[in-house]
Amino acid sequence: MKRAVISDIHGNLAAFEQVLEDIQRRGIEEIYCLGDIIGYGPDPRACIELAKRFPVNLLGNHEEAVLFGAIGFNPKAKIAIDWTREQLSLKSEPQERNRELWTFIGGLAKQHKEGSFLYVHGSPRDPTREYIFKQDYQDRKKMDEIFSSPADMHWQVCFAGHTHYPGIFSQGHPYAFLEPQDMGYEFPYAAKKMRILVNVGSVGQPRDGDWRASYVIVDEECIRFVRLDYDVQRTVLRFKGYPELPDYLAKRLEEGK
Repeated sequence: MKRAVISDIHGNLAAFEQVLEDIQRRGIEEIYCLGDIIGYGPDPRACIELAKRFPVNLLGNHEEAVLFGAIGFNPKAKIAIDWTREQLSLKSEPQERNRELWTFIGGLAKQHKEGSFLYVHGSPRDPTREYIFKQDYQDRKKMDEIFSSPADMHWQVCFAGHTHYPGIFSQGHPYAFLEPQDMGYEFPYAAKKMRILVNVGSVGQPRDGDWRASYVIVDEECIRFVRLDYDVQRTVLRFKGYPELPDYLAKRLEEGK
């Protein structure tokens, strides 16, 4: 088994296409997406069309906001959510095509369990919305509750996104957070007895100070983190075609923040 796990594309088609090209070059046929295909970025429709072929796509908080309202979003993110909602209902596109996009989003699951692997967007405790920031490894109570959730489900490895910051949380006394570069971008999980939570980072909007697209590859023995250069200026130029979207959303792509 060799699988690519991606998350947080956020309408960044240039980054998404580069990641898919790299996955294909490596001969990996199975791709699981942890949500937030849309939101922020200028190409939500094209990104959904590419993601539709994956065997697993999960509901992210941005898909949830497009469906039910941008509750708790900051003003810039809310503008992007409202704009994305409009883009999925373009009058210039066939109505059947619009319905297909909405049906896809409306059918996304909140979590996926497969053997000892659990896949979520946010956390095992709140699959869609909960953030687990790297400093949270020091919050024993929060980590205990996250690592014991869901109460009725056994898992060894949980894959998540949402924070756009890649790394691995390991269960222990104390808990730890491992940066990809500090582990040589590889983590041999199979021999470990403790649970781990893997944040795969973001394809389309990294926020760890590295603008390159991020995703992970998992096989029976190891989890590998991948960072890829992509044509970020292509996406920045796409933003310029939609002045309704805040400039800030384009500028942050160049900084990885």
